[in-house]
Amino acid sequence: MARRQCEHMDMSVPHCFSFRQSCLGYPFSIFFIVVNEFCERFSYYGMRAILILYFTNFIGWGDNLSTAIYHTFVALCYLTPILGAVIADSWLGKFKTIVSLSIVYTIGQVVMAVSSINDLTDHNHDGTPDSLPVHVVLSMIGLALIALGTGGIKPCVSAFGGDQFEEAQEKQRNRFFSIFYLAINAGSLLSTIITPTLRVQQCGIHSKQACYPLAFGVPAALMAVSLIVFVIGSGMYKKFQPQGNIMAKVVKCIGFAIKNRFRHRSKKFPKREHWLDWAKEKYDERLVSQIKMVTRVLFLYIPLPMFWALFDQQGSRWTLQATTMNGKIGAIEIQPDQMQTVNAILIVILVPIVDAVVYPLIAKCGFNFTSLRKMTVGMFLASMAFVVAAIVQVEIDKTLPVFPKGNEVQIKVLNIGDSNMTVSFPGKDVTLDQLSQTNEFMTFTADKLTSINISSAGSPGTAVTYDFEQGHRHTLLVWAPSQYRVVKDGLNEKPEKGQNGIRFVNTFNEAINITMSGIVYENITSHNASEYQFFTSGIKSFTISSTEILPPCSHDFQSSKLQFGSAYTYVIKRQDDGCAEVKEFEDISPNTVNMALQIPQYFLLTCGEVVFSITGLEFSYSQAPSNMKSVLQAGWLLTVAVGNIIVLIVAGVGQISKQWAEYILFAALLLVVCIIFAVMARFYTYVNPAEIEAQFDEDEKKKSPEKINPYSVVGSISQTQM
Repeated sequence: MARRQCEHMDMSVPHCFSFRQSCLGYPFSIFFIVVNEFCERFSYYGMRAILILYFTNFIGWGDNLSTAIYHTFVALCYLTPILGAVIADSWLGKFKTIVSLSIVYTIGQVVMAVSSINDLTDHNHDGTPDSLPVHVVLSMIGLALIALGTGGIKPCVSAFGGDQFEEAQEKQRNRFFSIFYLAINAGSLLSTIITPTLRVQQCGIHSKQACYPLAFGVPAALMAVSLIVFVIGSGMYKKFQPQGNIMAKVVKCIGFAIKNRFRHRSKKFPKREHWLDWAKEKYDERLVSQIKMVTRVLFLYIPLPMFWALFDQQGSRWTLQATTMNGKIGAIEIQPDQMQTVNAILIVILVPIVDAVVYPLIAKCGFNFTSLRKMTVGMFLASMAFVVAAIVQVEIDKTLPVFPKGNEVQIKVLNIGDSNMTVSFPGKDVTLDQLSQTNEFMTFTADKLTSINISSAGSPGTAVTYDFEQGHRHTLLVWAPSQYRVVKDGLNEKPEKGQNGIRFVNTFNEAINITMSGIVYENITSHNASEYQFFTSGIKSFTISSTEILPPCSHDFQSSKLQFGSAYTYVIKRQDDGCAEVKEFEDISPNTVNMALQIPQYFLLTCGEVVFSITGLEFSYSQAPSNMKSVLQAGWLLTVAVGNIIVLIVAGVGQISKQWAEYILFAALLLVVCIIFAVMARFYTYVNPAEIEAQFDEDEKKKSPEKINPYSVVGSISQTQM
């Protein structure tokens, strides 16, 4: 086999023998490809991990605009593979396409790192960029180049790796796709841990800032390493020349077949075995046969986006679910957005186990576990993962506070005075000791909240006059029968990302300032409450600035140990000795359902990913003609983009009030799609494109030995010939 490969090559090239080099039965060249993929994925996911924080914290965009730009960028990364595939299969070939677009990719990462340098436009050295548009333009240019680079090489790298194997090495080639996928997730796992750590470091020439240049610079360096490693292996690769604009030929051939079939739609014309056979009057039978292979696979792709619609919700719905859970697992605390690393960790563990243990055991049991059967099982497991997510959500819902809806109003009374107070609501009286609050928020419909009166022993009652806003929580601060203040809380849901809301109530006679973990509560007026600010878990220190606190007294205090998803009010009161006293009141209880309960759903989804995604990559390669492998890989990646669009449609149109019901809806949709796919797979006949093309070669040699077929596969060539 190796000798036959060399017959297609320039024998003067000294690297001809390198194609026979192997390690553990694998072509030595694939190790360069795997390392290249690891570095490239580290670069991509490392940059993406901090991107939305760069938008909100550095550029200063709002959450909605930042989210829109972020998802536009991600979508672009999964749409550009089509362009990369066309360039590879029709113009430059896979090797040159990967090298060229990797250079573009590296430049994009460097531009992104430069855009995050604060001192680039901070001419007055005040720590704030003087010209934000410069940073915005640079970052948009960088992201456009990255999207073109990463998307363009996506379909080429895996297909180029598959090209390195002989036809007799099908087992090794299948194992390669598992190793390839393992490299993707290993790079993703490490980068999502390392780059956020680099971001929180302080750096800068004239002022110290969050170190975005370092956090973006390391991914840029890894992309450069990825390119260098790939080029170093150049002499060992098998490279195939592109065969003209194959996409144009495919489109014209399909168009002619449809047009010709329409012309001959009359019953007097005999039917043909396949609708593409109507193109044989004009196009070569080999090309028609190759297009048949591609269209049969693309037809199977139609149901696949539904899998990705569920899979990609790890970063959205499942992360939001984690924000309503407790991240204390044993001795460690996990933040909600860190739960996504469970998927990457499980991939690293499960890929070798499934490949080396599970599949061989299934084979020994005599079950023919074909690629399409594996993908069907993967879709079923993903569906079950969302059933588990729904069960977890039901348990979470039992612990969530009830917030006001529609015309409802919720009120809590907080007595910050020195005497007992009685507050009368329609049908209910509440008596509170000094410095105490009601146990929970009381719910009223706005039309029935006709009167509220405050009274205390020996004092006349006072009516509360306030226009309560429907659908919101309010706190009624009272400190005397005739003195009160109504504060709209501003919290109508659990704090986002598992953070904890903290606000302060000032009972001093003058305004105070409070600094808590670097966040300043400025000018809290007398007998009033601040807005909520949000903090991660742990004990937080805060300092009270007030002239009413006498010099010997401490201005420094500590919170209780914050957990996840809670909200507290801290009342600042002056004691008789002139020192400040701090009293804590709970507004929203912390999350109680543990994040560890998400592990089963992550496990099921990851198992589904292992048998679905890796198999899909291998299947797309094995069933594609030699001149259309990158095109099919791009088609496979396109299903990811369509899957994300499905999420947007379902989430936007569905308007399902209960999150567990939405999980069940997605699970049911995928289960239906899984059944449809299983039926489609049942009628699919596996082909060996190499054998079919070889048969065409033999037939053409018999018919015309002198004729060179324009569609024949060009053999391996050296870099010199390229």
